[in-house]
Amino acid sequence: MTELPGRQAADATSGLDEPWLALPRDFAEKVRAERAGLAAEIVREIRRQVPAYNRPLSGRFGTGIQRGVETALQEFTDLVEGGGPILAERARVYRALGRGEFREGRSLDTLQAAYRLGARVAWRRYARIARRIGLEPELMIVLAEAVFAHIDQIAAASVAGYAQAKADAAGSIDRQRRRLLDLLLRGTAPAGDAVPAGDAVPAGGGAPAELAQAAADARWPLPERLACAVLTRPDARNGGSPPGRPTRWPEEVLTDLDRPDPYVLLPDPAARLDDPELRRALRSWSAVVGPTVPVAMAADSLRWARRLRDKLAREGSALDAPVLSDRRLADLLLLADEPLVGLLGERRLAPLADLTVKQRRRLESTLLAWLTTGRGTAAEVAARLGVHPQTARQRMRRVHALFGDALAEPEVRFELEVALRGWALPDGI
Repeated sequence: MTELPGRQAADATSGLDEPWLALPRDFAEKVRAERAGLAAEIVREIRRQVPAYNRPLSGRFGTGIQRGVETALQEFTDLVEGGGPILAERARVYRALGRGEFREGRSLDTLQAAYRLGARVAWRRYARIARRIGLEPELMIVLAEAVFAHIDQIAAASVAGYAQAKADAAGSIDRQRRRLLDLLLRGTAPAGDAVPAGDAVPAGGGAPAELAQAAADARWPLPERLACAVLTRPDARNGGSPPGRPTRWPEEVLTDLDRPDPYVLLPDPAARLDDPELRRALRSWSAVVGPTVPVAMAADSLRWARRLRDKLAREGSALDAPVLSDRRLADLLLLADEPLVGLLGERRLAPLADLTVKQRRRLESTLLAWLTTGRGTAAEVAARLGVHPQTARQRMRRVHALFGDALAEPEVRFELEVALRGWALPDGI
């Protein structure tokens, strides 16, 4: 029977952190002699029993598997002979296996299964060697512990490699997505800057080939249509500090949140806005979603969203739910040149100038209801205003008395509606 050498006088079954220290060195010599045959058997069994690895051992994949098995067997015999942690150069081999699994698009489950299978094959061979040299029964237990403790160390290194590869990929994707967002929105005015009426803003995006390549690099399928949403934290808007929990955005949403004027880009808004995850994310901010536009007009969607947001902020409007600009295109048109709309209102609404503020507001709302109902009846106007038909009829008589025959002219009616909508814009959103 093989005796324990003096360096392993400790109880062999005590669950040492490095159980291979309790094994005799002559066992390592016997194992080393069979290492080549054992490596071939392990590789063969892995290819046979693990479906993902059942393919020719060629290229980086084949080299990685073969090298990993041979390195692990070499290391085990070295550990039995001298102990010590995994050497740095060998740890790199195991980390590379983890990185390879990430590149192949697999989880670590496949590699872990291969490790467990390799450990069982090695254990069967080691047990036969141990019986041949008469290893004591208690050392057979230690041998099993040593084999699987070694596999645990190898697996830990592979997990670290996988995690690093995943983190590197995520960082790379983030950088690519930031570049893509910059290309899509190239030509926008700086955050917070107003775009003067009539000023042209270049369409977002680089050259089509450059944009397509940037989207491919970012793993972001270019949609046919998109929209930009400008965001404000409700508590930040009121002077408070933003909440600690970050917003979780769906993966397909491009975000730029690390700026004073944060925004996100939504692909295919018509479909995405029904996504519960996206709706929760938008509700955690005060959000104004710009119009849905072709990809080349991404910068315009952002510009229009900012313009509407700024108007609402000036009026003190509460944004308890996301504002959808697609429902307010006419309002956006009016916001394109507010001074001109104001001048039009001053001229066309001059007949109301001598009234009190209360009287003026009543007749303005009545006139707008009449115009938007297609010069409707008193009952239709009353329904729009939520008043009694007789009240609507009395107000309309006053409106006709003040404006006279001008109300019969289509151009005047159009200008009146523009002016009244411009006045009603803050309350109408």
